[in-house]
Amino acid sequence: MIFINRRRRMLAAAAGLAVAIGAGGVMLGRTVLAPSGDAPATAKMADETAEGASSPEGFVPVEAARSAALGIRTERAILGSIAAEILAQANVTASPQGEAALTARVDGAVVRINKRLGEPVRAGETVAVLESREAATIAAERAAASARSTAARQAYAREQRLYGARVTARQDLEAAQATLTEADAELLRTQRAAAAARLSADGRSIAVSSLISGRITKVSTELGAYVSAGAELFRVADPSRIQVEAAVTSADARRIRPGDRATLELGNGETRRAIVRALTPSVDAESRAATVVLVPDGVDGLTPGQGLRVRITPQAAPRSDRIVLSEGAIQSVEGREVVFVRTRGGFQATPVTIGARSGGRVEILAGLRPEAEVVTAGAFLLKSELGKEEAEE
Repeated sequence: MIFINRRRRMLAAAAGLAVAIGAGGVMLGRTVLAPSGDAPATAKMADETAEGASSPEGFVPVEAARSAALGIRTERAILGSIAAEILAQANVTASPQGEAALTARVDGAVVRINKRLGEPVRAGETVAVLESREAATIAAERAAASARSTAARQAYAREQRLYGARVTARQDLEAAQATLTEADAELLRTQRAAAAARLSADGRSIAVSSLISGRITKVSTELGAYVSAGAELFRVADPSRIQVEAAVTSADARRIRPGDRATLELGNGETRRAIVRALTPSVDAESRAATVVLVPDGVDGLTPGQGLRVRITPQAAPRSDRIVLSEGAIQSVEGREVVFVRTRGGFQATPVTIGARSGGRVEILAGLRPEAEVVTAGAFLLKSELGKEEAEE
């Protein structure tokens, strides 16, 4: 046997003692005398036997809600090999659609700031307001273009009436139509310029609005500051739109393809699955590394700027019948290597045969099936709990 069940040995000894002194009528567990010849069975023995049958050897009962509070983390076992895995350092970054720089469209003074660092903001919401002379210029151009468009439209209507009455020539009507087209085009240009500058209704100020929904992650201005056109004033990031960028060698980059599976190691045994989305076709001139862009399966525990390690398994890697786990999942119990597998109501210590070790990873040669949910953080705590239960018994 792999585990020594002290409870069963105690019950066996008690049963042997009962047979030996059955004639005396001593009732085990309750020390109550019974008539000579009666069977020495007790309720306590029945309870202990039933309890032993319902709790298999090496089982540690832990409720699912409590396991998270205890810091227990699990990872699904997948087939692979240490030689096939590509280990790389990586950083969590915002995706191209997940971060936006809010800049000043014109020169001006900051007269109002509506959002502070860390506050949420919606797409299109005004974050700050600039007062600028250029705002008045844009408003004047729009008003002039509107007046010219109105005059050209009236002139064209008049020429239509005169041409219908055969008073003017056709070229006069065509000239009026061309003037109206030009005036409308100029009006449209000024209107779009005012909209792009976020011109206020009174034509005195320019609004700085967010391009995406998210939170303010950087503030580079203050109330009353005079800023130039193009200066970055705020930065907004959406924490739900992130990606992971890993640096790999040129040799490893040749083995990686979009769609390859990967695992993100967040620390403390916590992991996230990811998929390779793209990789750069060349290496950086300074770092001599290529960049692999990965899309994580879920964003819990991931923050832009966070550093982590990634394990990439190329699809072209040779197939293996082995399982690779973190070394932290392996525990020694009674001289045997075991892992704790999540089962109904707790975790079961499962003996395994281990193979090669490298980079904090270990190959499982036998004893574990693929897709089993294995404890990678908190395994030592379960081992301690298992030893405590054995000692109590």
